[in-house]
Amino acid sequence: MDSRTQEPTSLAATGIVGLDDVLRGGLQRNRLYLVEGDPGAGKTTLALQFLMEGARLGEPGLYVTLSETKEELLAVAASHGFSLDGIQICELITMEEAMRAQAENTIFHPSEIELGQTTRSVLAEVERIHPRRLAFDSLSEMRLLAQSPLRYRRQILSLKQFFIGRDCTVLFLDDRTADAADLQVHSIAHGVIALEHLAPNFGAERRRLRVLKLRGSAYRGGYHDFRIRTGGLDVFPRLVASEHPADTPTGRLQSGDDAMDGLLGGGLDWGTSTLLLGPAGTGKSTLATRIALTAIASGSKAAYFAFDESLATLRARSAGVGLDLSPAMSSGALRVQQVDPAEMPPGEFAACVRQAVEDGARVIAIDSLNGYMHAMPEEQFLTIQLHELLTYLAQKGVLTILVVGQQGFMGSGLVTPFDASYLADTVILFRFYEAEGHLHQALSIVKKRRGPHEKSIRELTIGTNGIVIGPELSVYRGVFSGIPVPARGIGRDSDTHA
Repeated sequence: MDSRTQEPTSLAATGIVGLDDVLRGGLQRNRLYLVEGDPGAGKTTLALQFLMEGARLGEPGLYVTLSETKEELLAVAASHGFSLDGIQICELITMEEAMRAQAENTIFHPSEIELGQTTRSVLAEVERIHPRRLAFDSLSEMRLLAQSPLRYRRQILSLKQFFIGRDCTVLFLDDRTADAADLQVHSIAHGVIALEHLAPNFGAERRRLRVLKLRGSAYRGGYHDFRIRTGGLDVFPRLVASEHPADTPTGRLQSGDDAMDGLLGGGLDWGTSTLLLGPAGTGKSTLATRIALTAIASGSKAAYFAFDESLATLRARSAGVGLDLSPAMSSGALRVQQVDPAEMPPGEFAACVRQAVEDGARVIAIDSLNGYMHAMPEEQFLTIQLHELLTYLAQKGVLTILVVGQQGFMGSGLVTPFDASYLADTVILFRFYEAEGHLHQALSIVKKRRGPHEKSIRELTIGTNGIVIGPELSVYRGVFSGIPVPARGIGRDSDTHA
């Protein structure tokens, strides 16, 4: 069946997958909406994608521009590779110039004639084309022509009344150059979408959107990160774990090493999170890599998000300890993504993790939370975002590995930049300690919510043969202090008390 003869749905898709997800399917048809944002926020691109989606469905579209020339608009479309076939462009800038000359011979204020003529020109184009979708860019020029809030509101109301019953969904674009307290159109419009363009002190600019209002429709509230890429807007809806059905994961992942499995009480359970905590160089990333490769060897897929090292460094370091990533990466079983916290907003990162899970990954490694924290423009909300992400992964039966690097190397001077221990189901603590003139490594399982685990402190050795879990460090006391003392030095007192 030809798409032009299909019955229209109750919602008009915007052509932006992430935005349609936020809007629960799209915009209600035959309504007037406001899209507001500072210059450069992405309003024009959003409007063009909205009209192109309509053209794809066989719905005529009209773009009315008062702020840009037709050539400028076509240049924007060309930069994204857009085809504007099926979309009419009405340029009213030249009309206003002609009206100024005519207005000089009248007793009326020029703005009164210009505003009326501009409105009539828009209505005439609508009557001629009968568009199903219309974008009006922008309200700032109409506000200037109106000269007063009363006349401006009347014109907006008259346009709204005109479109009632004309089977047309309208987007009004506004660059918010007026007083921030001007909410005239907010009260008139059926819905309001606000786009924000943020400039952090360091790193790339960030953009986010929020639906301020949507009458009679459910939508996902809050802020949603988005990017403007070649090809249009890419919106990353805020992750809400409760919206995703929960699986009931069973079983556990065994490492294949009896000593490690013994420490963990048999292995790591699917649908749980494990925190690897310790100073730099103690073996956290190596263990995370090993867990991912162990899962792949058992037939699962894994995704590794590296915040702190390049892909080349990760591969070289892993190969140096007997963990070759190349076969797993070549087969597609292991996805390794290098993340630049200065370039990727947290919403986009959550979308990447979600996509990896939808592609079949059962192990997600985030190395490290230190880098994830720096990707947050407002660090006080890191805990909430991380909790939502971990809840989602747990409901999907994914084993999550979180790496946190502590500042310092040993002793009581170690500082944890972010405490995620209470969020994780399992916590493995790594430490350096000094003994017999050498620097050694140790680890211990300090927390495991599901089932028992061994509470001993074991020596950890990392070499060309990989990770080796040594015997209990029962000959020392105070290993985690960094400078342990021989147990026999205080053993006599213990024996006496016994």
